[in-house]
Amino acid sequence: AARALEEACSAQTHPGLSKMAAVQEQTKLLEKLRDKFSTTLSHHLNKLFLRLASETSQCGEVTLVKHTGCHNELRPYSELMLWLSRAPDPTRFTQLQKNYTNTMSKLYERELHIFFEQAKDRLTTKPMTGTLDRRLSTLQQETTEQMENRFDAVLERLLSMLEPVCLAEQQFCAAFFGLGSARIPGSASSQPAAAAAGYAAPVRAASDEALASVHRKERQINEELRRMMSALFPTLEAKLQNFLETYDKLDGVYSMHLLVRLNQHVMSAQDTGSFLSMAFGTVVVQAKRNFDRYMADKVRTVEEVKAPKRSKCGLLPFLVQFEEFAKQAEAIFRQSERRADLDKWYTRLVRAMFDAIGRIAVEHQRTPPEVVRLENFHQLYTLLYQLKIACLEAERREAKQRYSEALQAYVTHYFGRPLEKLNLFFEGVQSKVAQGVKEEEVGYQLAFSKQELRKVIREYPGKEVKRGLEALYRKVEKHLSDESSSSLLQVVWHSMQDEFIRQYKSLEALVQRCYPGSMITLEFTIDDILAFFSDIARSH
Repeated sequence: AARALEEACSAQTHPGLSKMAAVQEQTKLLEKLRDKFSTTLSHHLNKLFLRLASETSQCGEVTLVKHTGCHNELRPYSELMLWLSRAPDPTRFTQLQKNYTNTMSKLYERELHIFFEQAKDRLTTKPMTGTLDRRLSTLQQETTEQMENRFDAVLERLLSMLEPVCLAEQQFCAAFFGLGSARIPGSASSQPAAAAAGYAAPVRAASDEALASVHRKERQINEELRRMMSALFPTLEAKLQNFLETYDKLDGVYSMHLLVRLNQHVMSAQDTGSFLSMAFGTVVVQAKRNFDRYMADKVRTVEEVKAPKRSKCGLLPFLVQFEEFAKQAEAIFRQSERRADLDKWYTRLVRAMFDAIGRIAVEHQRTPPEVVRLENFHQLYTLLYQLKIACLEAERREAKQRYSEALQAYVTHYFGRPLEKLNLFFEGVQSKVAQGVKEEEVGYQLAFSKQELRKVIREYPGKEVKRGLEALYRKVEKHLSDESSSSLLQVVWHSMQDEFIRQYKSLEALVQRCYPGSMITLEFTIDDILAFFSDIARSH
């Protein structure tokens, strides 16, 4: 009936006939019928909007339902809505669109409020009890791993429930209110059919201006659809932002979950220009800012760390914190497309640790700087080796190098030369050699005779050497902290053993070169040295 009425109203008449009274009267009658039908249809649809909105209800736990029943009941009126939109005066169509938006937006606002409250309650041990502050207090009592797993699951459910609801509403609005590109004559979607029908050449010959006009129309309609969706879900973006900020304030680690999950949904969206994708995109930007702020705070904490006041510096607190953080981050960002964001901060964070260790080694008054570097670079290297983070491979190698340098510096400084008088004796020998005396003739010098050498050697019997090594072992124990002692004490002791053997071999070689055939040897052997070090290590 509406189509017939439209055809009658739009029928072409001869200019001369249009002046006839009968034709004018008939035209007015048709217009009156059209106006009356439009009014009746508008009233009916407005009542239908109100009834359908009042019949829907929220159900389930962390659930947002699609209004499929509502859409199905309204969908038969789509052709009539199209008819209204083509009327000379589209006021009724515009008003219906506005009324639908106002009615459904209130419904969605209520449902979204309940939905997000359900999500927050699901993140507490006792759902729906107390204020938000009380729920957050309960939340803090859970273990980090439990809370993170629960948060990630609830966040994924929240985002997954939003997508089908928004998509269903968007598809309905596009069809019901004629906001789809398929309704644009000459749109890109109609071109394949034209080409198949043998009109490929005319289509290709269409002017750029005509195609640009079609594209502008499509963009305009898409923009209208997004505006309508924004009006239907006016609080969605704000609620997402509020959810993000609430848990970001509770613990910055949640910004990582939000960034990764939101980005996954944005990247997997079927329509990247849809209202929900753009809303998610806006929240992703905020999540990225929160993540950057969280990481900047971590870097600043490392940069501003103070030297511990305890007598032994020990392991710096940011190393333990880094291990926990890295395990969390690796679990969250595994195979994520936002991995590059994390890698950038990883590098900055570890570089800050390098600088902080070097600074505190100088600032700490009671622990030798070599020990501070030794313990902390060893721990950092161990962490990076265990974590196997690809972007930190260069930092892992550098940490190992710095640890090795600190170990060598400590051994050189505190092990020194346990056979000091022998070393001084042979320094004198080497001085004579440098002056031109042949090595095998040095023994003829009074100060460096065989008798003098034997006298110096007798000052280092095995028992005295072992006693000196025991004192050295106690000094190393005193220097190393309890956290590092179990892993580093034997490493340091073994390095000192190697250094002692190196010095022993060097002295032995000098004896052989400068006093050939004298049968002079030290009063202990390399096997004795190995036994000394082994016995001391076992006895402590």
